[in-house]
Amino acid sequence: MAIILGIDPGSRITGFGIIEAQGSKIRYVTSGCIKIKEAPLSEKLLQIYDNLSEVIRKYNPTEAAIEQVFMAKNADSALKLGQARGVAMVAAANHALSVAEYSARQIKQAVVGTGGADKAQVQHMVTSLLSLSAQPQSDAADGLAVAICHCNTMQSMVAQMGANKRRRGRVR
Repeated sequence: MAIILGIDPGSRITGFGIIEAQGSKIRYVTSGCIKIKEAPLSEKLLQIYDNLSEVIRKYNPTEAAIEQVFMAKNADSALKLGQARGVAMVAAANHALSVAEYSARQIKQAVVGTGGADKAQVQHMVTSLLSLSAQPQSDAADGLAVAICHCNTMQSMVAQMGANKRRRGRVR
């Protein structure tokens, strides 16, 4: 059984979601948003680090996954997003979690079935896949989507390794 922490980094709001995966079954554990208070950048980054560290200590995930930085129109925004992402990765690594990285397109493809999905579609599918009674806030849904993407990717890799083993064992 894996407990997967998905992180949607942001310099104003960092979304997170935790799921439990056992085989092809996934179960919702928790999700939320770390709302960053106005402060100098170094203090904002510390808020992300401290809050994610608290989530990790409380829920003991076994794996972590994070959304990759996409190229934004504004270079300053992209730089801040990269810094928030780096702090989130350090928080996970500091708790001995390996961190997988996925592009926004990969995440949307894994959850919705198309890499061009919008936020509303991601929220809807996360709600459906995890049988939630209400839609999570957008950034929390994105964190859950990252965790679901990681779960699906790991299952595909395991299935592929099993197929490769069977092929090697055949008599030709």
